[in-house]
Amino acid sequence: MISFNLRGQNIGIDLGTANTIVFIAGKGIAFREPSVVAKNIHTGEVLAVGEEAFQMLGRTPGSIVASRPMKEGVIADYDTTVAMMRYFIQKATGNAFVKPYVMVCVPSGVTEVEKRAVLDATRTAGAKEAFIIEEPFAAAVGAGLPVHAPTGNMVVDIGGGTTDVATISLGGIVTSRSNRAGGDRMDEAIIQYIRKKYSLLIGERTAEIIKKEIGCADIEKAAAYGSMDIRGRDMVNGLPKTIEINAVDVAIAIHDVVESIILSVREVLEETPPEISADVIYHGIVLTGGGALLKNIAEVISAEAEVPVFIANDPLDCVAIGTGETLKNINVYKRKSFRQ
Repeated sequence: MISFNLRGQNIGIDLGTANTIVFIAGKGIAFREPSVVAKNIHTGEVLAVGEEAFQMLGRTPGSIVASRPMKEGVIADYDTTVAMMRYFIQKATGNAFVKPYVMVCVPSGVTEVEKRAVLDATRTAGAKEAFIIEEPFAAAVGAGLPVHAPTGNMVVDIGGGTTDVATISLGGIVTSRSNRAGGDRMDEAIIQYIRKKYSLLIGERTAEIIKKEIGCADIEKAAAYGSMDIRGRDMVNGLPKTIEINAVDVAIAIHDVVESIILSVREVLEETPPEISADVIYHGIVLTGGGALLKNIAEVISAEAEVPVFIANDPLDCVAIGTGETLKNINVYKRKSFRQ
């Protein structure tokens, strides 16, 4: 277990649908683990959280369920989310009695009720006080964009549950879209495509491996990424089966999800004030999140939006790093909280 002396310090949490990254002020990123919890369905006892629970996905007996309590960027199972948050906070502090201030990221499109659920879950899990920051703003900070300058910046954060698109200027979000089309939707699309074309059933973990290995956003260029063998269950005879799937199939499978992301980018650009649009054309669009690692995604978005697109350094960590940087101004959030 990673342990830090956190008395008087603060924690930033990128609470993602697929993975959770914890940032400790003054320490940097402490750890990252899958946002998965394994529970006994009869007693409700939490058996494992994070990486240990992730290894159980699709392999549990009838008495145990391993699941993701976050769906499309918001809390789907409150009690399980609290248990997961408690685990992460205690792992970071190394002490169940230390109650740190915690900053948590949420998608830009969440409702006030969904925000309140995140705050309540974080406090119940052991935080002295909880605050929230919108993911695209945190991503922009983590990517090193001059978010407080009088110039426009645009960020596209492609996460597991959502894709957040936003233009930012003078320390605030000008226009934004939160589209529930992210890495998980791509995995689902791959599962359905293989089931329909090859009559083969595969699980979420296999779909994610396929996406990472040969997934490509551009159908025309996908052939260059070859093929791979995958294993699953034959729908015809019910027996295990191995097939070869090529990158073109994967690109076709995820095409609609990629198009949905592009549509969100275009909608935000259409609503952006002309001066900020001019800045975006000059500076380009920055991609963050795990989805930014999808092959050719930057080129496809750039071609459709007619704006240069760049992938941030450490795209997986941008939101967590941005949250950590925001922790430096935690006193501002404290004053706002107390006034409320």
